[in-house]
Amino acid sequence: MKVLLIEDEKNIASFIERSLSSAGYQVMAAYDGETGLDLMAGNEFDVIILDIILPRKNGWEVCQQIRQQYRKDTPILMLSALNHTNHVVKGLEAGADDYMAKPFKLNELMARLHALVRRYRRQIPNNKLLQYGGLEINLESKEASREGRPVKLTIREFKLLEFFMRHPGRAFSRFELLEKVWGLDFDTGTNVVDVYVNYLRNKIDKGYSTKLIHTVYGMGYILKEENDATE
Repeated sequence: MKVLLIEDEKNIASFIERSLSSAGYQVMAAYDGETGLDLMAGNEFDVIILDIILPRKNGWEVCQQIRQQYRKDTPILMLSALNHTNHVVKGLEAGADDYMAKPFKLNELMARLHALVRRYRRQIPNNKLLQYGGLEINLESKEASREGRPVKLTIREFKLLEFFMRHPGRAFSRFELLEKVWGLDFDTGTNVVDVYVNYLRNKIDKGYSTKLIHTVYGMGYILKEENDATE
């Protein structure tokens, strides 16, 4: 699950980010409203945790802009020390799906995030599929298959394959894949991208004469339906 956290209190943001990351979430954090909107514009998230009292643009304004300008229906949980009924009502009217007061319990926060994501995914049509070269992934159930044969993928493998399938025929560098799939805007100095590409190849290409994931030497990787005798 990919989470956007918009919270200006660094200690709280760090606590939430560490806790969610250790539970397997992918978290991107912003410490002011404008930065949060910038991240929202360039990425897809499963859920957003949004504070109200923020620098540059408050949470109510951020929420309204996400709904009105970006036309995003990503679930939003407002998390704020403002806990008067009027604040809750204002948050929900701005477009939030849930409202939680500080101080909070981590297990309740995580339970609410799961509930929001489950509710949102139930609204997605069951036939929301990506298909390419006999390969098919279901964006709701997170299931994959090739020519009707199920392919078991980890969350990260699924995310990587989904990204490739959204951009078939286009080569991506390792850095681009780190940024778009892992949410990292720096070179980790590891071969994590190569490792996960090899995982995918073993699962979706092994045993098939037509390979789908190819190396573009000196560049990175590409999804294309083509035999490649060099690999």
